[in-house]
Amino acid sequence: MSVLHNFDEWKKFLQDRVEQASSLGMDKSTIHDLAYEIGDYLSKDVDPKNEQERLLKELWDVADENQQRVMADLMVKLVDRT
Repeated sequence: MSVLHNFDEWKKFLQDRVEQASSLGMDKSTIHDLAYEIGDYLSKDVDPKNEQERLLKELWDVADENQQRVMADLMVKLVDRT
């Protein structure tokens, strides 16, 4: 099953990538910038595979850039605490 088919798997995947970036010495600002870029890519180029991803895409699409950055920051924060 792809990480895009199950939201818990997606969160675990993102958590692993955040931990990996931190272990490579990336600072939080860089990680948050990458999360924004990934969110933008997913919104534009990946069809949501479940209800949670559909909601995130729809919220992303109506948000301005500052709001999108907040969403990306919140996703990092969500997986950083688990």
